[in-house]
Amino acid sequence: MNAHAVPEGFMMNAQGAMMPVDKVKPAHKLEDETTRRLIAGAKELNAAMAKFKALAMDDAQTFRAMVAEQYGAKRGGAKGNMTMRSYDGSMMVQVAVAETIEFGAELQAAKELIDECIADWSQGSDDNIKVLVNDAFRVNKERNIDTGRVLALRRLEIQDEKWGRAMDAISDAVRVTGTRSYIRFYETDEKGKAQAIPLDLASV
Repeated sequence: MNAHAVPEGFMMNAQGAMMPVDKVKPAHKLEDETTRRLIAGAKELNAAMAKFKALAMDDAQTFRAMVAEQYGAKRGGAKGNMTMRSYDGSMMVQVAVAETIEFGAELQAAKELIDECIADWSQGSDDNIKVLVNDAFRVNKERNIDTGRVLALRRLEIQDEKWGRAMDAISDAVRVTGTRSYIRFYETDEKGKAQAIPLDLASV
């Protein structure tokens, strides 16, 4: 039920029941008022930050397009990553595009092949590799496999045909399900070190 549907002189509790205002404890009314006021302020700030991010990303992409038009070349790295600096080098803006990755059914085949490899290597095998593999396939707090750790297995220099097939299976399992753009701002401090300008409340 929306707040505007609550009759005048009543407050709705968490169970959806209407309570006369004069029956609600003063501390609970004060808590309600304070919470609503802070949430309203947070939503205004969120909207302002979303607007700023959109404007900042638009400015960055406009700059990229102007450079490309003037020099016939892209400015920035792969997948839209780009860094811009002030002329004196004291300020920096970084644009980053991150991919959201999930794994398909091929990952299970990769895990089975890797398990077979470890069994084959059980005599005199490197315990460090076992630890890396076990850590890679351990689920995190969100009950998801850490994509970074699994993909890092492909960087191990292991000359084994079955291991190679397992790495191919990992590559085939990768699904790019989306991308997300980030823009970060830095300013050089008195020691010449770049410091991020925090735009999240936890870091302010």
